[in-house]
Amino acid sequence: MNDSSHRAHGLAGDSTPPDWPTLTTAEVETLLAGYPQVGRFDAIRWHSPRPLSAACLVETARGSVFVKRHHHRVRSVATLSEEHRFIAHLRHAGLPIPAVLHDAQARTAVAIGDWVYEVHERAKGIDLYREAISWEPLPVSNHALVAGRTLAMLHNAAEGCAAPQRDTHILVARSELILAADPIAALQTQLPARPGLASYFAERNWTSELSELLAPWHAAAQPLLARQPRLWTHGDWHVSNLCWSDSSAGAHITDVLDFGLAAANFALFDIATAIERNAIAWLALDGHAAHADIACALIEGYRQVRPLDDADVDLLANLLPLVHVDFALSEVEYFHAITQSRANADVAYDTFLRGHAAWFGTREGQSLLQAVRNCA
Repeated sequence: MNDSSHRAHGLAGDSTPPDWPTLTTAEVETLLAGYPQVGRFDAIRWHSPRPLSAACLVETARGSVFVKRHHHRVRSVATLSEEHRFIAHLRHAGLPIPAVLHDAQARTAVAIGDWVYEVHERAKGIDLYREAISWEPLPVSNHALVAGRTLAMLHNAAEGCAAPQRDTHILVARSELILAADPIAALQTQLPARPGLASYFAERNWTSELSELLAPWHAAAQPLLARQPRLWTHGDWHVSNLCWSDSSAGAHITDVLDFGLAAANFALFDIATAIERNAIAWLALDGHAAHADIACALIEGYRQVRPLDDADVDLLANLLPLVHVDFALSEVEYFHAITQSRANADVAYDTFLRGHAAWFGTREGQSLLQAVRNCA
């Protein structure tokens, strides 16, 4: 879909051509003409390597802004505005998040042709993990401690956000399937509204494969998960979505970024996602993949701000093999129906959805789950 020389992060930790064309000078200049507060466009300074949208840092007469563009089949104005309302709620509660800018017509999401755009203030801090991919473990345990504390602050700020659930499944971290008493039946009820996923499933023995995936974990965890208090969550708590005061081990977080996966879930869902994203080297499973020190630092930082009792930590361990299920299926749907990459859809289904769950049944996966329980 794109012949640019710009490279994006691939699913195997490599660099690949991006799914979407890079942002051009002409389109950014046209877009920012509707934002008089940013001043005259100067130049695009950097293109993001993140693969699921196109984004860049732009220099203007009054400083830098961050511009992000989505295809309309991934984010409509309405579904993007859901993220922006959550950001506004968190900022009002004092969380350090760059503001989403309004254009001259008071819009935070702007549709032009097949694209939907958003413009943000530039983050204040240092983007230490800018080049880190989402499956790389965090190398500094004290940064994990700080990230855990900040996640708890986000959850405190999210209290009182009563917005309805996201109006899309595409590239959103939701939890309806793992909360359902019968996830297979719940997914079957979704398929009429998700024809892209249904089309992919037509060539898979998906009911048997998902039943096998869920069987070791779901029955014991689901009753307790279903009783968790509803809370809007970030959905992608990886250090590449955080900016820092400096590069030292004692650095603090200055900015929280990227609410594209945010949805109405529950607090343990975000903590489990943080462990899955930051404490497991998913691209190096034949080596030392589990980083229990990072997992426990995330938990310890979190409970310094927001309580977690022993039962919560035990449930968190039981949740870890399941937390990725809804999002992995959304990636299958995205790759199969929108970017039309069967190869990437198969990676999302076989390597991400099924492979990650299966890893927790290995000796190393079981050891990590026990280490998490021992953090109680």
